[in-house]
Amino acid sequence: MTNNTTNTAYIYRPKRFYILVFAFTWFFWLCAILFNEGNSLFLFTLLGLISPATIAVVTVLTSKNNALKADFRRKLIKFYRIKPLSMLIAILTFAAIVVTSILISLLFGGSIDQLSFTEDFSFSIGGTSALLTILLASIIEELGWRGYGEDAVGAYHTWFTESIIFGCIWAAWHLPLFWINGTYHYGLRQLGPVYMINFLVSTIPFDFIQTWVYVKNRRSMLATIIFHLFVNIMQEKIAMTPETKIIESFVVLAATVIIVLTNRDLFFEKRHIGKLLEYTEQEEG
Repeated sequence: MTNNTTNTAYIYRPKRFYILVFAFTWFFWLCAILFNEGNSLFLFTLLGLISPATIAVVTVLTSKNNALKADFRRKLIKFYRIKPLSMLIAILTFAAIVVTSILISLLFGGSIDQLSFTEDFSFSIGGTSALLTILLASIIEELGWRGYGEDAVGAYHTWFTESIIFGCIWAAWHLPLFWINGTYHYGLRQLGPVYMINFLVSTIPFDFIQTWVYVKNRRSMLATIIFHLFVNIMQEKIAMTPETKIIESFVVLAATVIIVLTNRDLFFEKRHIGKLLEYTEQEEG
């Protein structure tokens, strides 16, 4: 019998992973809503934010599967997985999405001043720097989602189907943030339900872009961390109005359609299903 610690075969357990993620994240974020001031607010918000990453790391380290552990390390620290041209295209694509959204907004009375940089960030949690929050979110979220969560779904589906499933999960995961004082999402709730719905719905097509970056760069967490950080900073430092961000959701959808149509094999191939780790090793071998 083959020892599981050396066998590349591994059974991903997405249901267990996401039940734990939602239970821990939402518990801490409920505490943040109840204790919504100062250090307590930031601490509970942070604990909720790091829950997916913590559960992903614990799941990998306790799996007794060397292939899964090695895969996690490669995704995190191996720069060779990143394809520079692919990353440049991804970054330029999102920059083009932002610029196009602003230019379209001009047709509806928007200001060209939106192409400028903002002086400050739009939110602060418990007095903590928004820049620090963005940095933490970009790194920690990717450790959880790309460290285990996305693969746990992708191991059983095409990347197209995975993007839909994970996009819906990712949207739902954010829900409590709309009631945590000081978050970007809290500000959207203050503006009205349309802006909340726009954020939630837009996460689904945006996840197609994240999946594209992830798989195109040989499932590199480093690649998605860099891209996630770039997106978050662009969303905060470019002076887009909330109304323009609604337009941006439609532009993201259009870009997603183009990306899927021009990367059919990436999104619809089934070669990796049921053998994700083995398939990755074969590609890199």
